[in-house]
Amino acid sequence: MNWFSNKILLSIAAVSVASAWWAVRTANHVDFSTEVKPILNKKCMACHGGVKKAGGLSFLFEEEAFGKTKSGKAAIVRGDADASEMIHRLNHPDPEIRMPRKGEMTDEEVDVLRRWIDQGAEWGTHWAYQPVEKPDVPRLSWWKRLFDKEWGNGDIDHFVAEKHREQGLKPSPEADRATLLRRVSLDLVGLAPTAAQYDRFLKDTSPKAYENTVDSLLASPAFGERWASMWLDLARYADSRGYEKDDYRNIWRYRDWVIRAFNDNKPYDQFITEQLAGDLLLPRASNDSLRENLLIATGFHRNTMNNDEGGTDNEEFRTAEVIDRVSTTWEALQGTTFACVQCHSHPYDPFRHDEYYKFMAFLNNTSDQDVGDEASYLRFFKKEDQQKLDELSAWLSTNVSPEKATQVRHYVRTLEPRVYYHHFDQYKNGTLEPTEAAQLQHNGSCRLPQAPVAGKRKLMFYYRATEAGGTGEVHTDSLNGPMIGTFALDTTKRWQPKYSLVDLPTFKTRKDLYFVFKNPRIKDPNMDVLHLYWVAFWKEDLPGSDKAGYDQQHQNFYALLGTSTENMPILHENDPEYARTTRIFERGSFLSPTKAVQPDVPQSLHSFAKDAPRNRLGLSRWLSSTQNPLTARVAVNRFWEQLFGMGLVETLEDFGSQGFNPTHRELLDYLAYRFMHEYKWQIKPLLKEIVLSATYKQSAVSNAKLMSADPANRWLARGPRVRLTGEQIRDQALGVSGLLSQKMYGKPVMPYQPENVWQVVYSGIQWKKSEGEDAYRRAIYTYIRRSSPYPSMLTFDGSSREVCLARRIRTNTPLQALVTLNDSAFVEMSIHFAQRMQR
Repeated sequence: MNWFSNKILLSIAAVSVASAWWAVRTANHVDFSTEVKPILNKKCMACHGGVKKAGGLSFLFEEEAFGKTKSGKAAIVRGDADASEMIHRLNHPDPEIRMPRKGEMTDEEVDVLRRWIDQGAEWGTHWAYQPVEKPDVPRLSWWKRLFDKEWGNGDIDHFVAEKHREQGLKPSPEADRATLLRRVSLDLVGLAPTAAQYDRFLKDTSPKAYENTVDSLLASPAFGERWASMWLDLARYADSRGYEKDDYRNIWRYRDWVIRAFNDNKPYDQFITEQLAGDLLLPRASNDSLRENLLIATGFHRNTMNNDEGGTDNEEFRTAEVIDRVSTTWEALQGTTFACVQCHSHPYDPFRHDEYYKFMAFLNNTSDQDVGDEASYLRFFKKEDQQKLDELSAWLSTNVSPEKATQVRHYVRTLEPRVYYHHFDQYKNGTLEPTEAAQLQHNGSCRLPQAPVAGKRKLMFYYRATEAGGTGEVHTDSLNGPMIGTFALDTTKRWQPKYSLVDLPTFKTRKDLYFVFKNPRIKDPNMDVLHLYWVAFWKEDLPGSDKAGYDQQHQNFYALLGTSTENMPILHENDPEYARTTRIFERGSFLSPTKAVQPDVPQSLHSFAKDAPRNRLGLSRWLSSTQNPLTARVAVNRFWEQLFGMGLVETLEDFGSQGFNPTHRELLDYLAYRFMHEYKWQIKPLLKEIVLSATYKQSAVSNAKLMSADPANRWLARGPRVRLTGEQIRDQALGVSGLLSQKMYGKPVMPYQPENVWQVVYSGIQWKKSEGEDAYRRAIYTYIRRSSPYPSMLTFDGSSREVCLARRIRTNTPLQALVTLNDSAFVEMSIHFAQRMQR
């Protein structure tokens, strides 16, 4: 053998030895996220985490784990387990010193920690908080392809097949065509195929028959109704306000907006941005219709419950709504249990207590109030009033400017900004309890501290007065201070308030304003002179006073301010002069505010863009950034769960270190990357890729061996078995009976409901059975009252929609069978189904 051949053999041997050494090293290397972190969470965090830091030690953050302890000894000495006090305590013979205090650590767990420390105690980042990177698609080597045919028809299948090989499983054959059509139809549009669709599909022998069917389903208007139902659980959408009174809420336009967004294939980043910050996008909107829809989209965070019961603290419950928005944003969009950070740092994940309130500051500057009229709201006019508004807008656009026309139109439709009665204090002969307005008697007075009067020329009162002869006075600095205006209190109908205007002098700073109300005609000292709802401060009256037609438009303007309208709750950002200060609550208590904080995001995740505004619009950009490690993963996982019955991460609500690890992490990241970068956040092509995969098209028929090896089908060796939701069960019954209405959108309907289900307190709302086809519309349009949701859907695990629901837990109860057997709605459907079969 010559020298050259020896050199080649030596090189091969060296490479083989190095490869073997690296394989052994890799096999023995302890991974922090998957091996160490679970042990710390389970055995140590209760005493050494975000809630408690016994001995001055916490394992939540790296600097705390390696920092000084109260004893002065280092808990972890990198590279030296024997010198680490942590290992010393784990092995100590004295039970008073040995850790953990509760329970014991196994020898295997101690060995993992010891090896981790000896290897340098490398701190890691939980997988879900790492940036999304596109993984390589696993493929069989050319050698293995000589003996084994590669399964599937796309990249999804290659990821799944790799797990099959690791688990010793084989994929199931493809489902028969009829079953496959029913499955994909229920998944994409929530309805079973019609007889005509079956016939057309089964007769179509072209290679693209299934793909063409998928395309038609994705284009169907029913697609939006099916997927909006999923989103409305996250958005805690309901047609009532919650709490004791649980009165009607007029927010159905938001539900319709969601349906249209899914049908229009609105990109997911735009979808969440408009819901979080649609009002901040108004300057970019080119027409009134777009502006209206952007405001309607913000109904997402106005689905919080509103407590308009007498005697409650409006600011307390407004704050509760903001806290709910924080929790919902993290659970729905980030798959993270952030609510506990309200009271203390997260026990298991890297989120600090103060970061909760910095995040809350983004959401704490909206003008909504916990009051009876659910302000802030968007007003919808009757036909004749809408004509007045259109005339006013056209006149302003022509005679003043298009910008001023847009401003005035926006004000008329929102009446923002304004200051509600509960911001007043120092009541005399008056009170703001227990109704939804301040009640003041003869010579009654109150104060508005630090009123934003600088640069304002008009003050508008919105009130109700039932007795003639009343007057109001406005003073500055004190009740006996200079009087800057008076106005008459016009009588009003019982439930229709009016407004009065006062001209203001020029102020350069804020002022304390004092209001005095009188009516000498009223002899009963307990009788109210007026009920005060809110006041507003204007820089100017309607502009264009020197233009022809001004008097008529001025009259239209004030008529529109006072007219009765249909109102929908929306988000509306406070102007700078009304901005709120956000403070940290000690132990999460609203009654214990401490230091003020500015809007910011958790430092353990990606940074906030330097050029982004520190408001909800900037926050939405942060959430929808391709650098965000959670948004795309959480969304893709939720879509997967809707199709397969279980997410790649089972805990849809918790991607943190206490949640389930993904069964197919690389597949999740692959889909998340494609969703952001290749599909540009569009949902329909993502769903199409999934339902076209061989993984999805497998037969759901199982066998004893497969059930024993993988009973929950985590490794996807068979097709999905997904039970229908309560809404889908109703829709299927309506469909097979021939009663199902195709009518879309509009106000919620009230189909048959058993008598005496609603127990109405302090509210006049009633369940009035809808007539005609409205009684047979899809379940997404059924009226949802939080304190008493539609019974049959609730029995099938429907949600009361009081809080965000990331995942419905499926149950099996006898009541579910009884509903389909005894509920009059199902009895009626059965009769129609029988008649249909007879024809």
